[in-house]
Amino acid sequence: MLCLLYVLLYLTGIKAGSHSLMAFTTYIVGLTPFPEFSAIVMLDDVQIMYYDSVNWRAVHSIQGDSKYYDEEKSDASVIFHDLYKCMKSRTFYLMDTLNYTDGVHVYQRLVGCELLNNDQPGLLYTWEAFNGKMKEEGIFDMEKKEFQMKLPWMKAWDQLRWLRLKLMFENIYHPVCIKILQRYLSLKKNNVMRKVKPKVRFLKKTLTESDRVQITCLATGFYPRHINLTLFRDGQPVEDEVITGGQVLPNGDGTYQMRKSLVISVEELRQGHNYNCTMNYLSLNNKLDIKFDVEESYPGSSTLSIVISVVMLLLLAVLIIITLTKCRKRRAAGSRTSLQSDYSPTTTTAQDAT
Repeated sequence: MLCLLYVLLYLTGIKAGSHSLMAFTTYIVGLTPFPEFSAIVMLDDVQIMYYDSVNWRAVHSIQGDSKYYDEEKSDASVIFHDLYKCMKSRTFYLMDTLNYTDGVHVYQRLVGCELLNNDQPGLLYTWEAFNGKMKEEGIFDMEKKEFQMKLPWMKAWDQLRWLRLKLMFENIYHPVCIKILQRYLSLKKNNVMRKVKPKVRFLKKTLTESDRVQITCLATGFYPRHINLTLFRDGQPVEDEVITGGQVLPNGDGTYQMRKSLVISVEELRQGHNYNCTMNYLSLNNKLDIKFDVEESYPGSSTLSIVISVVMLLLLAVLIIITLTKCRKRRAAGSRTSLQSDYSPTTTTAQDAT
């Protein structure tokens, strides 16, 4: 359930180059080892705060300026206490509406704001789910003072309740969110504002069971996470329906990776299609295009190269044997000539004797 709402942060148009502050909150009814209410606050993809109903206080993962600590503690207490009351009320309303009684039930909310790449405050977002199913989402535009929300769970609200909700977002949630976002962005700028270029390459895997080849375009080691990766066949983008992967996944070193894979039949390889992968890294305005060599990946080509290599080695061995044989024969012939010279009879003339 955590993944269901947390992934929404990256599916809703949080823009490349902007920064976000998101609070993921959970309210649980039933016996579990977890707190009744808990909250995790993330600056982009870095956790900066934790809050739960056991201690009823915010725990900061990084130490800010002491002059702001009391103010941050007060702001967090107001927001989290309001979220706790609201989520508790909504949970029991949904349990009653859906006729749930026994067991464990979980209500979750993801709420946060964004700071655009021109340092201007952006929208405030909310997503809500009950028992792992998203049923509600909303957007608050501070500039237009507009609040849009899909409310399939809620009964008809009177004007007074709508006004209270709008005032909470306008005067508490949005300004406090932007203030904390700007403050922690200055503290963690070396981390969340760093830029690391990706490494991109093609991988090939032979699928022996189906006699097919899987080609994969892999981009890895980049930060931040905003990237576009596209597979092309003969200059045209490959349809999403036949591609696997495409999710941005974390590496163990704080960077990210993305891979897109395509399975190609032997017949497709024989047809000589051209495959390439294009990467656009949004944070660096960096574009890279790499080509997949189909001829080297054709299953028959590797076998042929092996056969050729074996033949060449055999020919080389034969040449070496012939050369060595000739050398031995020459040495043997030289030895016989030397022996004949040493032991041949000597003729002495009479003149020499005198």
